[in-house]
This record gives sequence, C-alpha cells and structure tokens, in this order.
Amino acid sequence: MNSPQTRYLVFFQYVGTNYSGVMKTLTDQPVLGVQNYLERAAQNLRPLTPIKFYVSSRTDTGVHALCNSAHLDVQRAAGKPPFPESVIVSALNYHLKPEPIRILSAYRVSDNFHARFSALSRTYVYRLVTGCSHHSQIPVFERDLCWAPKGDHLNVPAMQEAAGSLLGTHDFSTFRSVSSETPFKSPIKTLAQVDIRPSSGFMSHHYEYRGLQFWELEFKSRSFLYKQVRRMAGALVAVGQGRLAPYHIKELLEIRDLLAYPLNTMAPAAGLFLKSVEYDDADVDTEGNAAE
Repeated sequence: MNSPQTRYLVFFQYVGTNYSGVMKTLTDQPVLGVQNYLERAAQNLRPLTPIKFYVSSRTDTGVHALCNSAHLDVQRAAGKPPFPESVIVSALNYHLKPEPIRILSAYRVSDNFHARFSALSRTYVYRLVTGCSHHSQIPVFERDLCWAPKGDHLNVPAMQEAAGSLLGTHDFSTFRSVSSETPFKSPIKTLAQVDIRPSSGFMSHHYEYRGLQFWELEFKSRSFLYKQVRRMAGALVAVGQGRLAPYHIKELLEIRDLLAYPLNTMAPAAGLFLKSVEYDDADVDTEGNAAE
C-alpha cells in the first residue's frame, strides 16, 4: 500500500525577465514559465506520481516576484515518511541552481488547502526611477527591474490624490486588459491599499551624484484583474507627468470600459513585483514548521 500524499505550501521568488510568466508553458516553447522549472526540479524528489505546482498568483512575462506561493502534493513509496519541510526547500533549490528562482520556505498544509483560493490578499509593488532622460541611463544593476518614465520628476502629491479614487470597491473594467478569462471574471474588486513612497535603488548611494530618485507604488487586494496593476500604475504616472489630472482617474473608473483607457499609458512589465501573498494563520502552521 502506498503512502498517502502530503500537501505542502511553498513560497518562492524569481526574476521574471527571461520567463514567459510564472505559469507552465508547453515544453517545446522557446521561452518557458517558472512553473516548468519548479516541476522539473520537483521530479528529483522521486515521487510516485508527477508533481504539479498550483500557483497562487499569475504573473506575466517580465514580471518578478519577491514572494509568490504554490501548493504541491508529494506521494512517496510505501513505508517512506513525508519529507520534512527543510528537505523540500533544500532539494528544490539544489535543482533550481542554474535559474534565478529560489524556494523561500515550505509548510505542510491540510489536503483541502489551496494556494490560490485560500489566499486572503496579494500585494504588488511597482518600482519607478526619475532623473533619467532615456531608459539607457537606468543603472545597469537596475536593468529590467524598474521603469524610467519620461520627464525629470513626478508630481507625487497629484498621484497620491488620484490614488485615493482607486481605494475601495469599484468596477475596474477600465483598468483591465482583455484575456481569455475576461468574459467570466467579475470586474468588481476591492483595493485595500495604494501607497506611493520614495525608495532606494540597488547600491544607489554609490551614484547619488546622478540625482536619480526611486519610487514604489504598492497595491493590495484579495485579487486583481489581468494587467490591472500595470494599468493603474501607468495611469498614476500619467497624472504625475501632467498628462492626466487626478479627477481623470475617477472618471476612468466610472466609464467602466477598457477601451477608454488612454493609449500608451500602461506601465511596462519590468517594474512590477509580486511582493507577498497572505494567508490565515490557521491555514498555515508557522510554528516550527517553516524552512528558510
């Protein structure tokens, strides 16, 4: 008789520049998804059945994750106990070594836990840098990790005023892009947090003389629509540049038409990071159960 399956929740991070996104793609594609590499590494655990990662939060081509999550089921041969969480982390990371993908921690969870549907909220951060007259002036250490919009500065108070219109429960139809799921997903979302704050770049204190200023736009909600964060970030930057006024953000929400979104305004993928996925503590036993 085979051993029962054991379900694990894993938190992982990646630099998304060279992947098609986090979700699995056909193996004959020239660019694969992060999930392809996770599942390839997991087969080295020698499970009785192939391991599939159920990813909590989809990210697109070029988007990064400071912390994404997924659950997986591992079934071992008869008589073999479940893997300790520390083994899951170390074994996966060993076989992921060539890739900029790392498992941060692992937890055993109940069989009815689902990484996507059990999530309470997700937080994204969008990184900007001002003071670059051209994208080629972005420091090499920041390449593909932030966006340098045109102009030397942004009107941050105007952006913060505009961000207030996004808070709360709205129909975000104007702020989503078309996908295969568009007809089946409600555009009603509740944005719990929008913050705009100064930040620092990697090793930025070594080139302070250049006058670069980094910014972070942070968005928190239970879930988001397809490309919603990039469209919200782009619209807020347009306010900061003076191309839109703060009241335009409220108008765009009220129009509820994705075709009303201003052309060439959506923020590029490179500056976007999934920061965290939050769960109820009762679903994830963190007492002595994690491995980092």
